[in-house]
Amino acid sequence: MERTASGWINGFIGVAIFAGSLPATRAAVGDFDPIFVTCARASIAGLLGLALLLVLRQPRPGLVHIGPLALTASGVVVGFPLLTALALRHVTSAHSVVFVGLLPLCTAVFGVLRGGERPQPVFWVFSLCGAALIAGYAAISSAGGSAEGDLLMLAAIIVCGMGYAEGARLSRILGGWQVISWALVLALPVMLPTALVIMPASFEHVGKAAWLGLAYVSLFSMLIGFVFWYRGLAQGGIAAVGQLQLFQPFMGLALASLLLRETVNWTMLFVTLGAVFCVAGSKKFATRAA
Repeated sequence: MERTASGWINGFIGVAIFAGSLPATRAAVGDFDPIFVTCARASIAGLLGLALLLVLRQPRPGLVHIGPLALTASGVVVGFPLLTALALRHVTSAHSVVFVGLLPLCTAVFGVLRGGERPQPVFWVFSLCGAALIAGYAAISSAGGSAEGDLLMLAAIIVCGMGYAEGARLSRILGGWQVISWALVLALPVMLPTALVIMPASFEHVGKAAWLGLAYVSLFSMLIGFVFWYRGLAQGGIAAVGQLQLFQPFMGLALASLLLRETVNWTMLFVTLGAVFCVAGSKKFATRAA
C-alpha cells in the first residue's frame, strides 16, 4: 500500500511539472528558434542525465533495450518537443493544451498495440468519440488556432503517447529516472552538435521570459518531470497512475491564463472536459474482462 501511495504522489508531481511545458515552450519560442529550443533543452537535460548515470554508476542497458530506448527518445526527447515548439509559433498555449486531453488516450492505445492487450469494443467507441471531439474543435475553432498548428499538435500527441508507453514499459526493467536519462544520452550525439551549430550569433534580443521558458523545459519538462513520472508508473502501476494525466489539461489551461494572460474560453473547457470523459471511459474498458 505504501509503495502504491508513493507511486500516486510521484505521478502527480510529474503531471504537475509537465503541465507547465507548453506555456514555457510558448515563452521560449517567442525569442528562440523552435529547432534550437528542441536541441538545447535535450542537450542540457542529456548532459545532466549523463552526469547522474556516471556519478551513480548505473549499468549500461543491454542491446535488447536500445530499440525501445530509441523509440522513447524519438517520442519524448525529439518528437514532442520539436512538434510542439513549431506548433506554438502558430497557436496559443491555451489552444494547444486542449489537444493534451488526448495524450492519456494515445498512451493507452500504444500500450495496447505494444503490450498485446485485447481491449473491449467499448474502448474503441470512447477512443473515436474523443478523437472526433478534438478534431471537431480544431476544425471550427478560430481563437488562437490555425490548421498548421493543429496538425503539428496532433502529431506531437501521437509521438508523445508512443514515447510514454515505451518509457513506461522500460521503467519496470531499468528504473524510472534511468529510462529518461539513457534516452537523453542516446539522443545527445545528434542534439548537442545541432544546438551548437544553429545557436544564435547574439542573445541580445532574447528576453527574460524566453530564458525562463528554456530553463524550465530543459530542467523540469525534459528531466526532472520524467524522474517523478516514470518512478510513479513503476511504483503504482502504468494503468492506474497513468490516469493522473487527466489533470494535465486543466493545469495547463490555468497556467496559460495566469502566466501568459491568454484567454481560456468556455469552449476550451468544454472540449477538454469531454476529452477527459472519453479518456476515462476508454481506460475503464482498456482490458478485456475475464
